Formats: sequence, structure tokens, C-alpha cells
Amino acid sequence: MATRSAVSTELPPDYKPWPALWAMVIGFFMILVDNTIVSVATPAIMEDFRTDYNTVIWVTSAYLLAYAVPLLVTGRLGDRFGPKNMYLVGLTIFTLASLWCGLTGSIEMLIVARVVQGFGAALITPQTMAVITRTFAPANRGAAMALWGATAGVATLVGPILGGVLVDSLGWEWIFFVNIPVGIVGFVLAVRLVPVLPTHTHTFDWLGVALSGIGVFLIVFGIQEGEKYDWGTIEGVLSVPLLIAVGLAVFAAFVFWQSRIKNEPLVPLSLFRDRNFSLGNAGIALVSLSITAMSLPFFFYAQGVRGWSPTGSALLMVPMAVVLILLAPFVGKLVDRTHPRNITLVGFGTAAAAMFWLSQLITPTTPVWQLCLPMALFGVSNACLWAPLSATATRNLPMSSAGSGAGVYNTTRQIGAVLGSAAIAALIQARLTANGIEGSSQDLQAAGDKMPDVIQGPFAEAMSQTLYLPVAAFLVGIVLVLFLAKPTHAGHGGPRAAAAEEAAPIA
Repeated sequence: MATRSAVSTELPPDYKPWPALWAMVIGFFMILVDNTIVSVATPAIMEDFRTDYNTVIWVTSAYLLAYAVPLLVTGRLGDRFGPKNMYLVGLTIFTLASLWCGLTGSIEMLIVARVVQGFGAALITPQTMAVITRTFAPANRGAAMALWGATAGVATLVGPILGGVLVDSLGWEWIFFVNIPVGIVGFVLAVRLVPVLPTHTHTFDWLGVALSGIGVFLIVFGIQEGEKYDWGTIEGVLSVPLLIAVGLAVFAAFVFWQSRIKNEPLVPLSLFRDRNFSLGNAGIALVSLSITAMSLPFFFYAQGVRGWSPTGSALLMVPMAVVLILLAPFVGKLVDRTHPRNITLVGFGTAAAAMFWLSQLITPTTPVWQLCLPMALFGVSNACLWAPLSATATRNLPMSSAGSGAGVYNTTRQIGAVLGSAAIAALIQARLTANGIEGSSQDLQAAGDKMPDVIQGPFAEAMSQTLYLPVAAFLVGIVLVLFLAKPTHAGHGGPRAAAAEEAAPIA
């Protein structure tokens, strides 16, 4: 029958989707931990390779960029060759690249290895969301997306904690080596538990891939390197403002091309006709940008100004992680029962308050317990943002757009992280200069040990000022979520809406 549920036609009647989701969550958790685990290890990496801040920041930015750009097409690859196959290929690439990262002997090769690692992550991520959309009935999809979103939130916060312990006990190389056993376990579980789903023939918009990749790279490179060259010319050849302008123009050309291409555009702009999909994408980009932007200045303050070890500084994230873990199941139950605006308003509001509060506490003498308070409040924020935004954005996606929709959502999230990394690099450099501290290699390497007393105050003030960036981003998020609409599908629209989706023709 053409009107049977897409879920029931692709899977055996007795199939249980939760074990497969938990198996894929292992790999998804691992790659997201790598988004933030490097933050706490950055001073150690910089000191070991005797490099400067603008170079070491590319260890993070290169991974995020290589992760973000391919996401637009890797979701389609999952539709074409099967999400299980693409997940396994991506997990293999990511695990082997992690070994390469740990064994590398130069900062340049570490950056290259991180690019390969990011590509593996790009193959993994869309498959997790696509499997949820294609294997969970509409009535249960919100809870599954809540687990997906909570995993992203927990991984983002666990990364620095795990990284601190590994850097102190075994060395920074082990933040990459730890991925190898996790990757092997995840591979075995995925082979056994993830179903083989029917594939769909797709064409691939390679011109769109090129335009989007070039545009994003030029924008990010210009923003990140601009302060280093005083927003003038790079090596007397490339104008930074012109570089950013060309990047924006190329990205505009990409959007125009997507509106003109008739046969399966890389980004189906029709997806954005759904208000919640558009706002959910914008919201998750702001969240990702802000978390990436707050991590680096906070850890430079903790290790450089206060002299705390990587483990000691990372433990300041524990209140945030604990609160998030405790609240995530409760929020997950609310996702299918309440208007998404209610939860996300709490999330963005508490996030803006927590970041502003933290910025006022970044001084050389603030007691540790006071720093823990805004961190705990930020845990509330993350619990009310990751799961609700992902569930709300993807709830109305048709089955035929599962891969492309997941790719767009995850691309938006990663581009937010890339821009956050680039923007905070430029902002840190600018505030250090404004506070009388030259951001040279020697100055910044001092972040690996406690700085001299004369530098501590100005450096802490500079780091405090950079936290206004995530505050501003979260305030924008408050305005965005005011316009979220009440979803019409299962969980919000009642039995009729659920039945309507179950009866939809198979794409």
C-alpha cells in the first residue's frame, strides 16, 4: 500500500530502534567531544610545539571547518549509499586520523591530521539524525531527538573535563589516542545493531559544494587572521577586508545557485519555508558559536592567570555537566508536550545571564566556588537548548529530506562553531593589545604556567571582555525563539497529526 508508514515499510514489524540509536550515539558523542576537548589542551600543545596563538587556534578551526563544509553532501551520501555504510566509513576515518593526531611531530602535521579527522566526523553526523527520522515513529521521534540533542550538549561539556585529566596524567596526545578504543567499540556495535535501510538515488551538486566550501573558508580565514595583520594585508599580498568580502560574495553566489538549480540542490531552500526549521538552525548556530567562543578565553584565564592545571581548570565545568545530565531526561519528556518557545526561552535567557555573570568574575582573585555558580546555571541553559532545538527543527522534515535536512542542520551548527572559533581568536588578540599585552608567542605560552603578577590583571580583564561575544549571541537567541511556532506533528498536533504523517505516501 502506498499509504503505509515509511517506518514500517523499511523495517521489520518487530524492529526496536533504540539499541541502534544508542550504538550510533557512541560515535556521535566521540566526534563532538573532539569539538571541545582540544580547548583545555591548547596551552600544552602551544608550549610543546613552540608556536603562537594564531597558529595553534587552527588545530581547532581546521577540524571545525573540515567538519562543517562536507556536511551538506555527506547527508546525501547516506541517502545514496545507506546511512549505516557511511557511518562505518566515517568512524573508520575518524579513528585512524585520531591515531595520526597523537603521533604527529609538528603543529603543521597536527593541523592536517585534524582536517582528515573533521572529514570523518562529517560522514558520521548526518547519519545519526537520518536514522532517527527513518526508524522512529512520529510519536517517539521527539524523545529520540532529545537524546541526540542531549548527547551533543553533554559531549560539548565533557570534552574539556576529559581533556584536562588526560593532559595532566598522560600528555596532550592522549586526547586523541582515547578515541581509538571508543571507535573500535562503536564500530562493532554499529555493525551489529544499526539496520540496513533502503537507499535513494541522488545527484550531487558539486558546484554547490565548491562554492560553499570556498565561501566559508575565506570568511573564516579572514576573520581569524585579521587581527594578526591589523586588518590590513596578509604578507603584503592579500587584503583581509577584501578576502572576507570575496568570501561573502562567493557564499551569496552559492545561495543564488541553490535557488536556480532544478535537480536536487545541495541545500533545498524549500526546507526553510518551515519557520521552526529556519529558527532552529539559527538557534543552534548561536549556541555552537557561543560555547566554542567561551571555552578558549576561560581556559587561558584558568591556566594562565590562576595557575591551575588542565585538570583543575576543566573541573570548573563539572557543575555545568552535572546539572545538564540531571535535567536532560526531564527536558526530553517536555519536548513532546510543551511549546518549544517555553523551553528555549529559558535556555537562551539563563545562558545570557550565566555568561555575563561569569564575565564579571574573571579576575585574579575570584574564589573558586563563585566561578562554579554561573557554570551551574549554564548547565540549565544547555539542557534547555540542545534537545529542544534539534527536535523542533527536524520534527516536520519529510522522509525524503531526512538526509539533506540533517546535513543542513548539522552544517549550520558546525559553521556556528567555526565562526565562534575565528571570532574569539580575533577578539582575544584585540583585547590583549587593548589591555597592553602583546599577543606574541612568548606571552601566550605563559598561559601554560601562571603568569607574572603584573600581567595577571590586564590578561584577566581581556579574557573577561571577550565573553561579551557569547552574551550578545545568546541575547539574539532570545529574540529568535519568540517566533517559534507550535509544531503540528506528533506530540504537539495530537493523534490526527500523527496519523497524517503515518499515512503519508512514501517518497
